[in-house]
Amino acid sequence: MHPHPHGHHGRSGDGDPQLRLLAWEVTRTCNLSCVHCRAAAIDKPYANEFSTQDCLGLLDEVVSFASPIIILTGGEPLLRPDIFEIAAYGTAKGLRVVLATNGTLLDGETSRRLRDSGIQRVSISIDGATAETHDRFRQMEGAFAGALRGMAFLKEAGLEFQINTTISRVNLEELPAIQNLAVELGAVAHHIFLLVPTGRAKDFREQEIDAADYERTLHWFYDQRRRVPLQLKATCAPHYQRIMRERAKADGETITVKAHGLDAVSRGCLGGSSFLFVSHVGQVQPCGYLELDCGNVRQTRLGEIYRSSSLLQKLRNVDCYRGKCGVCEYRKVCGGCRARAFEATGDYLEAEPLCAYAPRNHAGGRTTP
Repeated sequence: MHPHPHGHHGRSGDGDPQLRLLAWEVTRTCNLSCVHCRAAAIDKPYANEFSTQDCLGLLDEVVSFASPIIILTGGEPLLRPDIFEIAAYGTAKGLRVVLATNGTLLDGETSRRLRDSGIQRVSISIDGATAETHDRFRQMEGAFAGALRGMAFLKEAGLEFQINTTISRVNLEELPAIQNLAVELGAVAHHIFLLVPTGRAKDFREQEIDAADYERTLHWFYDQRRRVPLQLKATCAPHYQRIMRERAKADGETITVKAHGLDAVSRGCLGGSSFLFVSHVGQVQPCGYLELDCGNVRQTRLGEIYRSSSLLQKLRNVDCYRGKCGVCEYRKVCGGCRARAFEATGDYLEAEPLCAYAPRNHAGGRTTP
């Protein structure tokens, strides 16, 4: 779940981009075992997870150098009994705290406690328009009914929620129906995630859509912004930044935050530049899908890792990118998915494998798509 704030892709005084989003895997334990799970999470305790005091200490460290949105994720974060205390502490520190859940553990009391702890938005994943397709994706009968029930409890508690959908060949045709469902259920936003084949999703790789499907899907998504009363965000889909600009130019429009979504003026791939991921054992990664160790918050302060990691510095410098991403005229706004590049080639600076665009090179010709 990535509910972006308004505003431009800012930089802090020392030249580093501001940390705007921190996804924090507060636990890897989960009551589901979804086929596309980045963490390959299962319903068992994981060793070496943070204590409550560790968690509060990390929030102290965060506010010492940044003021990002904190995304409490997992695993299933509601399996931590201290989740309300963690959220309330972050809120008291002035942070915007949001929660990503599968929704099946929500009830009236939990929803009210989340609201009272200062959680400002909850994301619930819906990966099929029907119980049959969603439950197959989530590998649990009743997951769809549980998620819908969870949304009803959130609505009753007055807590806004968004629907996240991971797109694959399995549910590509259901995307319009899922979006209609989001409207009917009273969601404030619909965020689509393009599958990144890491964790359990490696075994699901044949269900990854191809570059042409990807392009068509993002054009369809662009068309929806005036058709549905939802905030729309394409995640792990940096090409959307190019498509937005191509379409706006063709329509004689200017790209604006208001007309094109909350983060329309930011980079496509935020991994390591204004977005960070902290794992259940404190490992810092550019994002949850790019499993490169930038350091551990138990040994090194998070601010120090964010400023000094050579890996993060390379990610921030688009001139380091290789292949067609390195010569693409959209590299500063798109950047390609670094996690997909890494999974496909072993090099996180290589070209995004699921891109149909052929950039104009410096000689005015075309590079190989």
